[in-house]
Amino acid sequence: MRIDKYLWCIRLFKTRNLATEACKKGHVKINDLNVKPSKEIFGSEAIIIRKNQINYKIKVLDIPTNRVGAKLVDLYRKDLTPKEEFEKTELLKFAKDYYRKKGTGRPTKKDRRDIEDYHDSTEEDV
Repeated sequence: MRIDKYLWCIRLFKTRNLATEACKKGHVKINDLNVKPSKEIFGSEAIIIRKNQINYKIKVLDIPTNRVGAKLVDLYRKDLTPKEEFEKTELLKFAKDYYRKKGTGRPTKKDRRDIEDYHDSTEEDV
């Protein structure tokens, strides 16, 4: 089965076109090698998928014949994604709170000085 179809069948992507685009952009790797959407997938291969700034690690257990229901997905793949990957998204949420809200205009001199002081203090901690 093609890798793009497999990713769609196990519900990692909502459409097959999205799975194909992810392969073309280099977000899908099999055994640490970028793959084309037409690459044939076999059992017991390790797949790394970069989606929403998370590197999902999946091991192929079996090949489905068609798209499977959400409850049956675990029969065809084993999720090996470490918890640290999901914790990174939590840190990104906190980082986004630091930035100014949309529509508040350019930073003032005081804002700029506060930002520089913050960056200087984080560099000293490292």
